[in-house]
Amino acid sequence: MRDARPDRDGRLDRRALVAGILDRRGDAAVVAGLGSPAWDCYAAGDSPLNFYFWGAMGGAAMLGLGVALAQPARRVLVVTGDAEMLMGVGSLATIGAQAPSNLALLVLDNEAFGETGRQAGLTGGNTDIAAIARGAGIDAFTVGGEVGEGPAGTDVNALAGTLFAEEGPVLCVAKIALSAESGSYPPRDGVLLQARFRAALAGD
Repeated sequence: MRDARPDRDGRLDRRALVAGILDRRGDAAVVAGLGSPAWDCYAAGDSPLNFYFWGAMGGAAMLGLGVALAQPARRVLVVTGDAEMLMGVGSLATIGAQAPSNLALLVLDNEAFGETGRQAGLTGGNTDIAAIARGAGIDAFTVGGEVGEGPAGTDVNALAGTLFAEEGPVLCVAKIALSAESGSYPPRDGVLLQARFRAALAGD
């Protein structure tokens, strides 16, 4: 497994970070936002308890909320990108209001629109997703980069423990290096992904 330690700019290796966290998931359900988060979750090891978004940008957090409310005994982790989270930023207000104790969100923030040409993203300026989440009543922090360490630091064990065990809702923004790595695509059949995810959640 690759090392998830920060590079010289303090930014984390995206794929190694996701792999290290998901290695400690147990029976948690994982909702992966479209693009690189989905590729990373699939590369870490496919599971029927993974739901991969191929479209519907901005929908990952709300699907995660729905699963968390429907399955209160199961931990739910949403893995998404900064742009996708901002597309559905209003979902943070709903998550804060519903306050599911079993929901965590990991926002992979490379401060760029990686899927459309690497244009500079909003989080490289004044926009702070963790601050927005805290404003909605969510326990939120940032790791990596020059913004300082969160309570879990960049230690994968500690961060996974926070995401999978701390009373939620909890959100972590991970400042990651801008990487060209994509590849490792999950199935594109939406009906298949939905059916197997639903069956896995039901214990079938």
